[in-house]
Amino acid sequence: MEHHIKNKIYHVEILPPKQAVTIEKLHEGLDGFAEKYNRVMEDGRCACITDNAMGLLAFQGTEVIEELKLKVNPEQVMIHLNTFHTKENLDEILDTCIRLGIKYLLVISGDGSDRLPKLQPTDVGAVGVEAVTSVELTGYILREYPGKFVIGVAFNPYEPEEHEFEKLDRKIAAGATFVITQPIIEQNKVVDKLLKNYPSMPVIVEAWMSKKLSLLSDAVGYEIPEDTVFDPIETLGELHRLYPKCGVYLSLLGFKYQIDKLEGLWK
Repeated sequence: MEHHIKNKIYHVEILPPKQAVTIEKLHEGLDGFAEKYNRVMEDGRCACITDNAMGLLAFQGTEVIEELKLKVNPEQVMIHLNTFHTKENLDEILDTCIRLGIKYLLVISGDGSDRLPKLQPTDVGAVGVEAVTSVELTGYILREYPGKFVIGVAFNPYEPEEHEFEKLDRKIAAGATFVITQPIIEQNKVVDKLLKNYPSMPVIVEAWMSKKLSLLSDAVGYEIPEDTVFDPIETLGELHRLYPKCGVYLSLLGFKYQIDKLEGLWK
């Protein structure tokens, strides 16, 4: 992942199609996924594929890549993996990643729903915990698949600071080697502290590329007034200036109008 940061590669979020759709919508969704994925590959960026984002049942990134026979460059694909899976499905995803040559994982606890199964501590060999989090899932993957994966974890600067840093320490102890923050739209004191306290840890800051601030409010957990002046491209440029040594994760990037504006933005 240091490779990505040193070469200033954008990490572009792509959502697989949802499962509860018509056949027509599914084909449309698969075509759209392939188009976005191939564009990211051609541009030399990293495709970051979500795992049932917001708890909505979607196809797994690995199965979509395999079904569509999409090319995998190991340095340009990252799969999100959360704790809302059966043990069988988890191992199937990991085995498929190995088969496809995918080595980067973003391991998160994830958004659940009543429709999704949840890993149990016994599934991942976790002792002394009531529930599986990204800590236990990270430990399981690196223990059962040694040398196969490079694992990153999330960092939320909007959570109580002491609690979030303590949680990060446990994630690092489990084997995580890079960090992706929740979306920030300006300089963030907690992210500054993260960079100061973990100088050797590659950090990727998340940039919010949608103009829908209500969605951002939901993501960060506090109200952002809808009349706030917010230009995603301008904000992205500002994040580059504020955090020049960090990688950048682009959330909800507009492929029709925004992606062409990225050229030359990060110099």
